[in-house]
Amino acid sequence: MGRRWRDGRGTLTIHGERGDVAIPLEVASSYRARTKGLLGRDAVDGAMLLTPAGGVHTFRMRIPIDVAHLDRNLTVIAVRTMKPGRLGLPRLRSRHVLEAEAGAMAGWGVRAGVRVTVETG
Repeated sequence: MGRRWRDGRGTLTIHGERGDVAIPLEVASSYRARTKGLLGRDAVDGAMLLTPAGGVHTFRMRIPIDVAHLDRNLTVIAVRTMKPGRLGLPRLRSRHVLEAEAGAMAGWGVRAGVRVTVETG
C-alpha cells in the first residue's frame, strides 16, 4: 500500500468510537516541508501529516504538541504529548507521523488502534 502524497492541504478523518471526525490537514511529504514541520508556529489549524516519517523532535518548537505514529495502513500505533526541546524515539513500524496541538488528539478520539484516512486534492 505505497501511498504518495504531495505537500499541501487535505482532510484527516478519524474513524473512532464516536464516529468519524474530520479535521483540516496539512501534508508535509517533501524533505523541506517535513524538516520544517510545525517549527516556529504558535498554533496549529487541525493536524499535520509528516510522510514518510518514523520519529520527530520538538527542538525550536514554541508549543507542546501531540504526536501520533501511524503504520502503513494508517492505524495509530502510539500517541504521546511532547514538550518543546525533546527528541522522540522512532517507532518500529511507523511510516507516518501526525502532529497537532497538545490535547487535540484526545478530543478527536485519536489513540492506539484507531484507523484514519487522508484525503487530498
